[in-house]
Amino acid sequence: MVPHPKTSLRKFEKSLPIALLRSREATTRLFKPFIDSHDLTMPQWRVLRALAEAEALDAKTLAERCVILPPSLTRIFRCLTQRGLIAQVDCTDARRHMVRLTDAGRRLFEEVVEESEPSYRRLAAAFGAERLDTLLDLLNELRDTVQNMEDTTPETSLPPLKRAANH
Repeated sequence: MVPHPKTSLRKFEKSLPIALLRSREATTRLFKPFIDSHDLTMPQWRVLRALAEAEALDAKTLAERCVILPPSLTRIFRCLTQRGLIAQVDCTDARRHMVRLTDAGRRLFEEVVEESEPSYRRLAAAFGAERLDTLLDLLNELRDTVQNMEDTTPETSLPPLKRAANH
């Protein structure tokens, strides 16, 4: 028989990390086939997606925006550069590694978006476009709240929370 913990723990189905993981897995299954069909990994797609909204971004910004560890980002840069999808941008600060989408990278991005957009519209229709927008706002607010807790919590009261990587 499993002993009961002294404190009341919420039910497994009400665990925030589990609910977030399950939601991530379900939505990934919806969109991953479009990314796979273009021989991209999810982290590579996140880099292309982030670069599609900017002229150029530096490695530090991309790592943060895409939730990718710097060593993994270096491998992604190498692969996407070899495929002709991104190119390095000259920068006056030699410490900053700036990249941008190439024309081929932009075409690939637009192709994946065009293919996946019907699935996104189906999801928005099934879940509710307004609810989906609210969910995205709430998830961003939750992330900001947790990050602020990390920044303001005395180190002795809670163990340090580690940033998720490659997810």
